[in-house]
Amino acid sequence: MVHQKLDISVYREANETIVVLTGEIDLHTAPRLSAAVDAALADDPVRVVLDMQGVTFCDSRGLGTLVILARAAARSRAVLVLANLGDFLKRLLAVSGIGEHFVIREPEPEAETPTLGLSDIEETGTDSGQTFGRPAPDAGSASDSGQEPPR
Repeated sequence: MVHQKLDISVYREANETIVVLTGEIDLHTAPRLSAAVDAALADDPVRVVLDMQGVTFCDSRGLGTLVILARAAARSRAVLVLANLGDFLKRLLAVSGIGEHFVIREPEPEAETPTLGLSDIEETGTDSGQTFGRPAPDAGSASDSGQEPPR
C-alpha cells in the first residue's frame, strides 16, 4: 500500500511558529510531525500553529499524535493551535470527542464588505417588517384613532 507523504513547512514569527501540513497524518507520517513540533517547541514560542488546510487524511494514530503534541506544548508553556481545519477534520474531532481539548483558530473572515444595491434593499426590507414609504399593517397607535391608550 502506497501512502501519501506528509509535507511539512515551518515558519517562525514573533510569538508563534507555524507548521504548515500537506498530506496525510497516519502511522507512517506521525513521527515526522512529532519531530517537527518538538523542534519548534525547542525555540520556546508562545504558540505552535498547525496549519491543517492541506491535510487530506488523519487516522487514529494522527489524532493521538495531536493530543500528545498538545500536551508537549503545554509542558513547554506554549499552546498548540489547530488552524484552517477542513470539514473532514472538524467532523473527526467532534465525533472522536477530543475537539474541545484543542485551541482551534478559525479562518479570518474576508476583509471585503459587501455593498448593498437598491435591489438588495428591496428584497431584504427592514427589521420592522415595513415596506418603504408605508407603515406596516396595524402600525397605527391608539392616539392616531382618537382613543386613549389602555393603562
